[in-house]
Amino acid sequence: MATESLDGDALSEDPIAYFLEEQQYHGKSERTIDAYERVLRQFEAFLEEGSGISLREANRRECMAWVHSLRGRLASSTIATYASYVHRFYDYMTRVEAFEGNPMSLVMEEMGESIDTNPTRREISIPEMRAFVADICHPLERAVIVTLLKTGMRVGELCNLDLRDLHVELEGIDREWTPRVQLEARPRSLYVDEKPARGVAVNGETRTASNKRKRETVIPVDSELDTVLEAWLAIRPDPVSPADPLFLDTGDSWGQRLEPSDVRYIVERHARERGWYRRGGGATENVTPHYFRHFFTTHLRDRTGDRGIVKYLRGDVASDVIDTYTHDWGDRVRSVYEANIYAVLS
Repeated sequence: MATESLDGDALSEDPIAYFLEEQQYHGKSERTIDAYERVLRQFEAFLEEGSGISLREANRRECMAWVHSLRGRLASSTIATYASYVHRFYDYMTRVEAFEGNPMSLVMEEMGESIDTNPTRREISIPEMRAFVADICHPLERAVIVTLLKTGMRVGELCNLDLRDLHVELEGIDREWTPRVQLEARPRSLYVDEKPARGVAVNGETRTASNKRKRETVIPVDSELDTVLEAWLAIRPDPVSPADPLFLDTGDSWGQRLEPSDVRYIVERHARERGWYRRGGGATENVTPHYFRHFFTTHLRDRTGDRGIVKYLRGDVASDVIDTYTHDWGDRVRSVYEANIYAVLS
């Protein structure tokens, strides 16, 4: 994706890059921008290969033909989502007077597919998830997936964790750090801040992902999460960033902060091996990092019967509720969490 300013001739040459840059300025997340780019580039290729025309020249019939080409390969809700991306692209380009009209408007009205905003997701039992985790051998990948499963945090929040956001005692590992002040009296815990945002410097590093919490959250670290984090920290490379990220790349970007795209790749690869991921499957079928947030919410809520604590741990509660749990963190939250959190290690 281009990041330099695009206008004039550049806009004519690559309107998609112009649109993506505009969306970045409007604060869209990296994941959203990546999704827009993937779909728009596919649509652009369809036009060039089928009719030899540009995005600016497309009419209603070409748009309808593209939607029709997706049927039979993708779920109806996925098709509707893809069409909405193209519709929003044309709508925006029309509003800024870069294009003369939006050929997707009528297509959207005629489409039979609808976007499923609350899809029925694949049901995975705790024993099945335990078997899934057992097949993951790499300490980094295992730690990343277990952290998502045990905390319900978003992928961007996981990537934004710094070592100072973790307070655990390591046995037999020569590694020391000073946890942030909010964790001084809260051992065996993770701190998820609400401040990190894409393009904003936090702890000496400009972040590429945003946290979406309403307020900061302290999440207990149980014995299983402690085990996998300790195994990861035993081999963790030296960080490139002065922020000392918790999770670092061990591949081509050795020592750099793990990115959301890295986490999505890790999860997709393991899910695909287990038959839990299919290209075009959509949210109803595929296991993604966000699926683990759904898994955490569903199973912990069912076990505790306490929606308030689950909302607190997820970081999506109002100030009055979170103040209640923050005040009583060391007692109620930890005791309820530890008594009910499911086991994912064999």
